[in-house]
Amino acid sequence: MTNLGVHSEVGKLREVLVHRPGFSLRRLTPENCRDLLFEDILWVERAQEEHDAFVDVLHRHGVTVHALGKMLSETMEIPEARRWLLDRRIHPSIVGLDFIDDLRSWLDERTANELANCLVGGLARADLGFASSGLTCRTSRSEDFVLLPLPNQLFTRDSSSWIYGNVSINSMYSPARQPEADNVEAVYRFHPRFRNVNFSYLSSGRAEGNYSLEGGDVMPIGGGAVLIGMGERTTPQAVEALAQKLFKDGNITSVIATLMPRDRRFMHLDTIFTFCDRDLVTVFPPVVERMRTFTLRPGKLRGKVDVIEETEPFLTVVAKALGFKALRAVATGGDSDDAVREQWTDANNVIAIEPGVVIAYNRNVLTNKQLKRAGVEVITIEDGELSRGRGGGHCMTCPLVRDPI
Repeated sequence: MTNLGVHSEVGKLREVLVHRPGFSLRRLTPENCRDLLFEDILWVERAQEEHDAFVDVLHRHGVTVHALGKMLSETMEIPEARRWLLDRRIHPSIVGLDFIDDLRSWLDERTANELANCLVGGLARADLGFASSGLTCRTSRSEDFVLLPLPNQLFTRDSSSWIYGNVSINSMYSPARQPEADNVEAVYRFHPRFRNVNFSYLSSGRAEGNYSLEGGDVMPIGGGAVLIGMGERTTPQAVEALAQKLFKDGNITSVIATLMPRDRRFMHLDTIFTFCDRDLVTVFPPVVERMRTFTLRPGKLRGKVDVIEETEPFLTVVAKALGFKALRAVATGGDSDDAVREQWTDANNVIAIEPGVVIAYNRNVLTNKQLKRAGVEVITIEDGELSRGRGGGHCMTCPLVRDPI
């Protein structure tokens, strides 16, 4: 069995975790979509077709693709795993004291596949085949959610991050996304693909106070360096805590932390910056050129972290961490208006499947043309619906095994 570990952003991609659009997206309505962090409702059948085509590209390039829904269903066949996850997902603060025993019993009677669907697709009051006399149940409407749907589970990059030979179960910023990490952690702890493989957990748990971190901000770029963005979803407190744990590994020598605007348009680092080749990146210059950058290294005192604010530009700092004098940078294509539009539709959120080969959305014509001129092989996929979810190929993949560069 292949060892787990992600050792770069562009080395050959061997194994990846994705989640096919499904029932959770059907739960989106014009009234609730913004609460669930979507700009609009999606045409689910078309989104599924587009995602299937994306997965087919990965398959054709030799990538082993694991479907999270299938893995979660297989995990829920294991009694220990079922108890572990339901203990975390079903508790009084979510469903109320009066409701918890009845709901837990009802869920325990579901098949593994039915339970997995509930844990991602959510549960409305109307979905339940029983009534409770307690206050929580009696005051809820039939359309109220007992368990929130998790439409953002589509973006598997965020809830966990494989950083060299370790995994971080991430503390998600929004309560609407926090249960995604519980689902993924259950798979990692109990599914046969992971259960008997040696790896370390860097962090596990929900966001508390100012502590939150999401995988779209985390990039193990190679050479013992980790790049982390700090913006809307990832806080400096979380970066310091993660760096402290990473340095205990001994193989990780630096964390490059870069400060971005706290703006939904640039919610993660990978919405404005991704690697396409060993020394080539695509960037959205209006943000990338203004970012402050800090390098964290193991402190002289055990368990401490030294922080240095860099005076050189972000791209220069990243280049030097990888042993290059400079990085080749391909800017988001077109004039200023074109670039803003293409950044919004994930032109900079490409996924490298090997050095110099990326998957991109076909609508971002100008940026894709620029990448091709720079020598990158750009494989395009249809994205009429997927791009409306505010995430591209980088967001929709959680690499589990990737080669060094």
